[in-house]
Amino acid sequence: MSYATSSARAEINELRRLKTLLPPELQSWVIVEGTTEVNPPLIRCEEIGKDEIEIQIDLAKWENLAIDQRNLLFWHEVARIQGDTIPREGWEMAALAIGLGGAVGELWVQDGLLLLLALALCGVSGYRLWQKNNSEKTIKDAIEADDKAIALATRFGYTLPNAYKSMGSALKTLIEQTPNRRQRKKYEERLQALKRSANKAKARMKSPEEPIARGDTRL
Repeated sequence: MSYATSSARAEINELRRLKTLLPPELQSWVIVEGTTEVNPPLIRCEEIGKDEIEIQIDLAKWENLAIDQRNLLFWHEVARIQGDTIPREGWEMAALAIGLGGAVGELWVQDGLLLLLALALCGVSGYRLWQKNNSEKTIKDAIEADDKAIALATRFGYTLPNAYKSMGSALKTLIEQTPNRRQRKKYEERLQALKRSANKAKARMKSPEEPIARGDTRL
């Protein structure tokens, strides 16, 4: 068997394995595929149609991660789907262009009502674009998805300490492998938030009021 054939088979097997990590309620409408883009992100979600989401993975980079790291990063994306925080169809830019064009046109013909409608369209689309690119909201959504990924891991048989350790290890690896300073800072913020969450979970484990199985959650 040639190396190319062996590699292709390994990639197919990995995509099939990841499909089994989807909660049953998502398996009918979430697709897991390897991306064919040039220099793509490691993993991301994208809406590809009505009620259909695709998780796209750069399998060349993916295979360098440990299985547990892959699992937690995959569940992070699953959590984003469940939390409805993935990018939607990019109608905002088209709407902004239409609104601006309409506003310029109505200034020329001096129709006040249509001008107001065009400006309203600009305002709505501009606000949605700002929301999408707001770094504070983006990192907040990512941190929430990390917490939900931990819960998904326990649903699939991980102990709580091992789930935290695997996610922490994955984020540390991404920090080490990411040259872009802005993206690296996002991973660092997520790691710090994960550590705080792990400490809270550890405190709950020790609390007699909440008898959770004991374990070391240090990252």
